[in-house]
Amino acid sequence: MDLRLKPQDIVLAMKLVAQGKVEWTQPQLARALHMSTSEVNHGLKRLAACHLFNTSERRVIRAGLLEFLVSGLRYVFPAQLGFLGDGMPTAFSVAPLADKLRVGKDDGVVWSTPRGPSSIRGRVIKPLYKSAPLAAAEDRVLHEYLALVDTLRVGRARERALAREELSLRLAA
Repeated sequence: MDLRLKPQDIVLAMKLVAQGKVEWTQPQLARALHMSTSEVNHGLKRLAACHLFNTSERRVIRAGLLEFLVSGLRYVFPAQLGFLGDGMPTAFSVAPLADKLRVGKDDGVVWSTPRGPSSIRGRVIKPLYKSAPLAAAEDRVLHEYLALVDTLRVGRARERALAREELSLRLAA
């Protein structure tokens, strides 16, 4: 098995952080993330190999995850702002950063999704993993975490600094 991180591993780690100390099974995580159980199993092994998951305690190593997200994520899993489109808000278009920044009407960032009640217009980016928007639509806290991660991937210096600060606070808790 290749032990290099894949984008879905970051989504998995963020889900584990978002749900806190709740007991979980791999099939439960798979359903919540719209992944297969084997993807979750392999993701946990890759996270452990990269020192981002403690298998004996079944928890994310938050300090290591924060360091990777802030220092390496945008280089390993880059994203580019695309054309304007409709979709699910992400990055600094979602709380908590949406409340701290003034973003123009068409300056938002979205994952391209079918038009729905929470659909907005913005610059389209590809999500870290294809099922991330589905999982985020079902879990507000995960949506916020993935939006912060996307801000680190596509944001300008000020936006990235705010995302880093917010993630630091959340991962220290």
